[in-house]
Amino acid sequence: MTKYKYYVVWEGLAPGIYDSWEECRQQVENVKGAKYKSFDSREAAIKAFRGKPEEHIGLLKQIAGHADKKNETVKQAGQAKLPAAVIPDSLAVDAACSGNPGDMEYRGVYTATGEEIFRMGPMPQGTNNIGEFLAIVHGLALMKQRNICIPLYSDSRNALAWVRQKKCKTQLVETPVNAPIFELIRRAEKWLQINVYSNLLLKWETKEWGEIPADFGRK
Repeated sequence: MTKYKYYVVWEGLAPGIYDSWEECRQQVENVKGAKYKSFDSREAAIKAFRGKPEEHIGLLKQIAGHADKKNETVKQAGQAKLPAAVIPDSLAVDAACSGNPGDMEYRGVYTATGEEIFRMGPMPQGTNNIGEFLAIVHGLALMKQRNICIPLYSDSRNALAWVRQKKCKTQLVETPVNAPIFELIRRAEKWLQINVYSNLLLKWETKEWGEIPADFGRK
């Protein structure tokens, strides 16, 4: 049985409660500062809409469990450093690889503060593109598990395309050494094939905005 969702839009073209992701998407896509979230019942959606969005959204609040006051102080400090076009309440992911192939790792951070949410690796004989792909899927899966509907930024056009195509189109050959990486790839592809997500996938414009907050800083 398909699980039904209701979508609350606090800030968007037309705030309200919507019963399909497509209707919700039309209200929030390309809208700066849009705030929205999915709920499992109409009653929960109505209650949430009557309250404040901050009570229901925010990656650090839901995943890391930080105190609100501490979070807000750090968040405000982080927002001051972000370009005006960037949505602070979002997840930013990036990968690093020493060599091609080489030791690969990836991570996700809360964009507003730069605080790390997850990290994987390093794992031998990987590539940067693979890491970028896995980072996006890891972030999407984590947010779906926690019922978090905020945008995800990646600076990799290749990885974003692979995720939309639900296929990691790497030319790397699988070996006994990098077999764990290919196992992650297969799991990520399977997740994309059987799951639907409502998070917006956004390209981080490095030339205009500088390095993505999840960058490992090794350039």
